[in-house]
Amino acid sequence: MKEVIIAGYLRTAQSRSRPKDPARDVFARLRADELLAKLLPELTKRTRISPEEIDDFIVGCATAVGEQWAYGGRFPIFLANFPETIPAKFVDQQCGSSMAAIHMGFMEIATDNADVVMVGGMEHMTRVPMGLWTTEGGLIAPNLALYSAPEFLHWDMMTSMNMGLTAQKLLVKSGLTREDMDKWALRSHTLAAKAQEEGFFTGEILPVKAEQANGTVAEISTDQAVRSDTTLEGLLKLSPAYKKDHQITAGNSSPLNAAASSMILMSREKALAKGIKPLAVIKSVGFAGVDPTVMGSGPVPASRKALEKAGLQAKEIDFWEINEAFSIVALNCIKELGIDPEKVNVKGGGIAIGHALGATGIRLVGTLARILEDRGGRYGCANACVGGGQGVATIIERAV
Repeated sequence: MKEVIIAGYLRTAQSRSRPKDPARDVFARLRADELLAKLLPELTKRTRISPEEIDDFIVGCATAVGEQWAYGGRFPIFLANFPETIPAKFVDQQCGSSMAAIHMGFMEIATDNADVVMVGGMEHMTRVPMGLWTTEGGLIAPNLALYSAPEFLHWDMMTSMNMGLTAQKLLVKSGLTREDMDKWALRSHTLAAKAQEEGFFTGEILPVKAEQANGTVAEISTDQAVRSDTTLEGLLKLSPAYKKDHQITAGNSSPLNAAASSMILMSREKALAKGIKPLAVIKSVGFAGVDPTVMGSGPVPASRKALEKAGLQAKEIDFWEINEAFSIVALNCIKELGIDPEKVNVKGGGIAIGHALGATGIRLVGTLARILEDRGGRYGCANACVGGGQGVATIIERAV
């Protein structure tokens, strides 16, 4: 098995998506594949890789419909003016889509079927909202009668299809509280705002010029959902977002976003031959299925599998990037795996930075690699819950 390294990582900032008011999204006039295509030439330039050296291109996206249907991953290649000889794949594992792309690229290189794999992730939650939509823009409610077969009956299908309801169920099972979640949300905004102020994210964000609704052009270089003025009092006053007797709110959930991310994976031999200093080494990957009505529990078994494959224990991981689809997901993972909270999402998490579904997996792994480098940690684990009842995890080691 070949050793696989991360040669480079780059993303766009994350906008604040507004499906019902598109003009408020700073990326409203750019498609997701256009955002991704802007990253590709710059990333190859920064890593000193020629596009002709790319053996495969793998793209993740959670909502592969309409303009986000990427023709098997080929559209971003064409938009970036990359050679037509580069093959491509398109992956949907919902919120784990671009981490799944990393996993596939890792396996291709480790098994000597490729030397260089570029992976990408994209999502535009304003232009292509979640759910089923008519051509007129109205939401089509899922026909639950389609899932009345006996194999589905042991699940509450309405809960499994509503991520907020799955988060509430996980909260009840965990024994944690609304205040626990809101405190974690406040921490996310506080740490992300501090990281922005210190310029940490400028090392991974490519500024993008985007035409605005009023016709002006703005350069977008910071994540738009981070709020430095967040307070616990304000969070505790928010009404439940899904059911009136529930505790999941807009404040302890991730926002809607548009963004793209990309990463170049390479064999250690190829990196040495080209004189490229790795950002990190991929040690292991993990993926697991869980009850879809508590989909937020997925990172726990996925991380356990990745830890087992790496021959590590949770306590040996120096830093964690746990996707904050909801506060409870990170808190449950911390509780179940016995993690020191101070090692988790030290630059803020998805509640503040954003969660542009298909772009998130690469963002988690890439930011984690930079944290290891910044803080001098050795091992890091990135993980995410996945709609439909899954979890994904990736363990990396700081390159030396």
